[in-house]
Amino acid sequence: MKKLLAALACTVSLVAGAQTSWPDKPVTIVVPFPAGGSTDMVARAMALQMGTALGQSFIVDNKPGATGTIGAGFVKRAAPDGYTLLVSSLGAFVVTPHLVKGVPYDATKDFDYISVPVQAPNVLVASPKQKERTLAEVIALLKANPGKVSFASSGNGSSDHLSAEVFWQQSGTEGLHVPYKGGAPAINDLLGGQVDFSFQNVNAVLPHIKAGKLHAIAVTGDKRSPVLPDVPTLAEAGVKGAEVYSWQGLAAPKGLPAAVKDKLAKAAVAAINDPAVKQRMVEQGLEIVGSTPAEFTAFQAKEWARWKTLIDTRKISAD
Repeated sequence: MKKLLAALACTVSLVAGAQTSWPDKPVTIVVPFPAGGSTDMVARAMALQMGTALGQSFIVDNKPGATGTIGAGFVKRAAPDGYTLLVSSLGAFVVTPHLVKGVPYDATKDFDYISVPVQAPNVLVASPKQKERTLAEVIALLKANPGKVSFASSGNGSSDHLSAEVFWQQSGTEGLHVPYKGGAPAINDLLGGQVDFSFQNVNAVLPHIKAGKLHAIAVTGDKRSPVLPDVPTLAEAGVKGAEVYSWQGLAAPKGLPAAVKDKLAKAAVAAINDPAVKQRMVEQGLEIVGSTPAEFTAFQAKEWARWKTLIDTRKISAD
């Protein structure tokens, strides 16, 4: 019995030692989108900072495809040891599973949610050809031309698409959704006047707004954006209940050891709050969140229910 107890104690000690020594080899952060986008930028900034703080390499691995579900499915199947992580926008966590059948994971059960590092409101922008400069003018245009005024998005179920759907719902209007394969082509056609309006991530269109190429009408946050202080919120402009944030989240395969989860969460929050990283994010219109695992878990559940209700009510599909 004594030998058995000693062996068990040794095993527990080894496991605990392995957990507290994490990371003792390179960590992979899977980004389920191509390099160069907002999610990739956030992941790389955090990877660099966390690697420096923890003395180990954090390597970003882009696995794009199927609106983020391929990369998320890959992480779900990985060992829950802290060496394979996921940084994704909200789509893979709370939207796409409601739109696409056969998603290779259950977002409510298959991940340990670590932290939401950043969020950003979207901004309603008008193409150079549009004369509307206020939300009241946009609503008047929509009511005079129901279902005909075009709104570009980066794809079905993206935060910019959902922003438009919530806006139409809350304002009693209807526009024409024009989905693109990514934000860049949507913004290009908006600049060219091929589409009329779009709800875009603030950081994606800020340079065009500052250059006077796109006209900012309202932001979707619950407060004004520090980088667009003169642009009202939708609520201020008369449309309440249409607050939408785009956000990025850090997750791991379900079953992460408690010690690893705690160490990872603290490192992630410290990384996004590093003064240099924070300044870079804020200058682009992103807002620092740095939530705890408990806060992110509760937030994911709330967002999951919200977008399921909207998608069902508005009969939104992936096509």
